[in-house]
Amino acid sequence: MALDTFANLKTAIANFLARDDLTTQIPDFISLAEARMSRELDTRSQEKRATASTVVGEEFVSLPTDLREVRLVKLNSSPVNVLEFMTPNSFYSTYSNTGTGTPRAYSIIGAELALRPIPDSVTTLEIMYGESIVALSDSATSNTVLSRHPDAYLYGSLVSAYTYLLDEGRAATYDAMFTRIISEIIKDTDTARFGGGSLSMKQN
Repeated sequence: MALDTFANLKTAIANFLARDDLTTQIPDFISLAEARMSRELDTRSQEKRATASTVVGEEFVSLPTDLREVRLVKLNSSPVNVLEFMTPNSFYSTYSNTGTGTPRAYSIIGAELALRPIPDSVTTLEIMYGESIVALSDSATSNTVLSRHPDAYLYGSLVSAYTYLLDEGRAATYDAMFTRIISEIIKDTDTARFGGGSLSMKQN
């Protein structure tokens, strides 16, 4: 059986556990595995971009609801203007007045992106970011992590299942397998992003 859908994953977990009395708990085991993978994984399939239009005189822009971390923020002007990230303290210390102009920096305030100087014209803002894993459900039956790394889903869910069953030995065994798989995914992602060669520093 291919581990390519939410239903098949639930069946596989039940088969590994060799129990038929945990049907209602298995989705929770999957959700716990997803929460851990969302914290630890940063794969190319989780990279997304979103655009929004700046509003004249408006400092804040709403962030995508599935955002986990911002990679890059830029104005699609001519030329393209890449904005500098600043912590809120530095942001408001550096740009203490409320003057308008072309934004040069941004900060994250809750679920919003703050821009300074405050925009004085309408420009397309592009946000490149890493998203959280799309949660599996009866309506969202698959995602890119399940299709590419079904073993991570399976073993991560089994860690939660055996923790629930108070079987520390099996929980530890599957946690070690899950941790190894996560490490392999991260290594594979880094290789795909930066190539197989090692980085070297050149001194002048």
